[in-house]
Amino acid sequence: MTDIIIVGGGASGCFSAVHSARKGRSVILFEPNEKLGRKLRITGKGRCNVTNNSDIQEHMKNIPVNNRFMYSAFNAFDAYGTMDFFESLGVPLKTERGNRVFPTSDNANDIADALEKEMKKCGVRIVRKKVTGIITEDNICKGVKVGKEEYYSESVLIATGGKSYTNTGSTGDGYKFAEKLGHTVTEIKPSLVPLVSEDRYCNEMMGLSLRNVTLNLYDREKLVYSELGEMLFTHFGVSGPLVLSASSHIREMSEDRYRLSIDLKPALTPEKLDTRIQRDFAENLNRDFANGIRKLLPSKMIPVIVRLSGISAEQKVNGITREQRHVLGRLIKNFPVSISGFRPVEEAIITSGGISVREINPKTMESKIIKGLFFAGEVIDVDAYTGGFNLQIAFSTAYSASLYM
Repeated sequence: MTDIIIVGGGASGCFSAVHSARKGRSVILFEPNEKLGRKLRITGKGRCNVTNNSDIQEHMKNIPVNNRFMYSAFNAFDAYGTMDFFESLGVPLKTERGNRVFPTSDNANDIADALEKEMKKCGVRIVRKKVTGIITEDNICKGVKVGKEEYYSESVLIATGGKSYTNTGSTGDGYKFAEKLGHTVTEIKPSLVPLVSEDRYCNEMMGLSLRNVTLNLYDREKLVYSELGEMLFTHFGVSGPLVLSASSHIREMSEDRYRLSIDLKPALTPEKLDTRIQRDFAENLNRDFANGIRKLLPSKMIPVIVRLSGISAEQKVNGITREQRHVLGRLIKNFPVSISGFRPVEEAIITSGGISVREINPKTMESKIIKGLFFAGEVIDVDAYTGGFNLQIAFSTAYSASLYM
């Protein structure tokens, strides 16, 4: 018999284990992976955007799904608490653009290793086995099943993550456990995920990375997202940081509802861009159009821009009309990409959907259906935009659970 059993050795599971053990509680953490925090180790391109250096109101604004549920948890433990925690473990942090917080080393392993080291220091027992079920009696949680074995405890925390990045162990087990015990699991959808486009030119430009462009996402004709950064064309459509962020603003994917527009030269107004085009044309008066814009655009993009502009690739620059030049300018400021769907949930950074917040106490993270059963992290139906906000949800919910288990 132990005080607390935690199912899942990801960000929220490890975080809760540390804070529970620091209170003198005996803790067993079950994680079948050889390495703890496998998903944590690959977040932020391996750099780990651990939180966002901003106040509670800013975090609430960046949670489009069930943000009110997080109010108590953020008040109990906020971003500043997260930063203090990791720095106290000897991991120096830095704040970058958009208040994103990273370890100074730019190495996500430093965050995961610090958690693992602190768990061992606090006496958390780590068992490398897969939990196969939750033991309950008269709607009270009693422990977990691990194959034919049974482990008993006063409280059980489900911190199994979502269904994204399945190769890291996020296989959706927490949803199954919860449903079996009478919990509602809302529709599981990908979020922070690459987007599929039917535009064949995405495939033609596969591998082309665009930096310092502005990506705009439109819901029909309403602009719902706009940010400067980088993105990538792929064989299926588009990916990269800007695209992942844009995907979290898509609530219901349907045909012809959403579209992207890329400003390839955001630093230039339409008038300044036209001046730049005229200057390039003046230097290439006797060249073909396709050669006359080589300094303006990446080479992989030129055949596509030529085709979409309707100007013949062989037309001499000195014969291009003012109207044709303006068409080119508009295309550079508003390069279109249609969207037909998300990539599979397994490729998403996080999942949208999960255990209904109506059935979880927002202060304690305890189930309203099964006494002694708690939830933390991505398994709950709360998700945020990129920028460190999702990891803060994991840490805050984990901390709240540790106070009451």
